[in-house]
Amino acid sequence: MQFKTQNKVLIIALIIISNINCNRKTESMQFKTFVFSPFQENTFVLYDETKECIIVDAGNFNESENEQLDAFIKENELKVVELVNTHNHLDHVFGARYVVDTYGVKGACHPDDLYWIDNFTTAAEGYGLQIEKEAPKPEVMLNHGDVFKFGNAELEIIHVPGHSPGGIALYNKKEGLLFCGDILFHGSIGRTDLPGGNHDDLINGIKEKLFVLPIETRVFCGHGPETTIGYEKASNPFLR
Repeated sequence: MQFKTQNKVLIIALIIISNINCNRKTESMQFKTFVFSPFQENTFVLYDETKECIIVDAGNFNESENEQLDAFIKENELKVVELVNTHNHLDHVFGARYVVDTYGVKGACHPDDLYWIDNFTTAAEGYGLQIEKEAPKPEVMLNHGDVFKFGNAELEIIHVPGHSPGGIALYNKKEGLLFCGDILFHGSIGRTDLPGGNHDDLINGIKEKLFVLPIETRVFCGHGPETTIGYEKASNPFLR
């Protein structure tokens, strides 16, 4: 009789625990990827259970892409608290003016990349693009080692110049996620022939600052598919 009673208590306890787990909100950072503009640039919306979100590299290029971005934010009831640029090359800031004006954020980047904001329309003209509005100058400066927080999420700022003087990667240690702009690609690296580029700085920065991360770290690039630190360490021909 006592054994049966204990079993009943155990079963009830397990049911309660199961119900708690089923109703518990995840506390992990989530993200949505958009591929925008003729440059096929990856724009990311990062968010968590608080519904706060940031937009990383707003590459939305036209009204249709603006609507795609807005629809996701609205459908998920997200609150945009910041726009973060991994760097300020034009394809990564096409939509910066729209995001800043629509959501009232300040914009954030590394100070060494402000050059590209000042030369946004000139850079666009080099690709045959006529853009009327200047890109907004970010007001928040992010430096190596800073920790950027939104909601309950934290992103470590890793400065890796070479593709661009102020190129940064955003590392979420808890989830093992790295958003690296055009620093590192699946099987490749960022170009270094644009103003402020430096091949040696890029190679050294990747090896010394990114390749020290756990090999299972998922890497989300500014263009193309995701990869991992382990895969790139083992097989990237530019980083042997």
